[in-house]
Amino acid sequence: MRNLEKLSSFKEYIPRMGEPSSKSIALLVDGPNMLRKEFSFDLDTVQELLADYGKLKVGKVFLNQYASDKLIEAIVNQGMSPIIVAGDIDVQMAVEAFEAIHNPNIDVVALMTRNTDFLPLINIAKENGKETLVIGAEPGFSIALKNSADNTIVLKKQQHPHGAV
Repeated sequence: MRNLEKLSSFKEYIPRMGEPSSKSIALLVDGPNMLRKEFSFDLDTVQELLADYGKLKVGKVFLNQYASDKLIEAIVNQGMSPIIVAGDIDVQMAVEAFEAIHNPNIDVVALMTRNTDFLPLINIAKENGKETLVIGAEPGFSIALKNSADNTIVLKKQQHPHGAV
């Protein structure tokens, strides 16, 4: 019983997380569009940014058949699932986003893309009561995509000596 008392008094000193941390996020990454050498984004940084919006429950990175083994390994090491698609990844990513929209365990649908093709998904997610988040980068980040999502994160180019994932 004494340990329980210590634990309950200790809880008072633990900083409380706000409401967003209770939300479940599905992050779908448009790999060919966003994981480019000229951007050199770090998926760990993206995951840290998402912590302000909730807890990442689903993390999928869509890649074409030309993705390197090194890139695939880096994605796995960062706790995400690489999805290899022959050809254009947009259809597979749309299917996965549609599944996330209709998953009752997901509160926030986050798309990491610059592509306007995903605009209808943002609207469908909102119509189905999901919070929407778009993570993009300049140049080429669709204004319509930025304006349609509930929240937007614009990533800045990072200077890495070796590039990052």
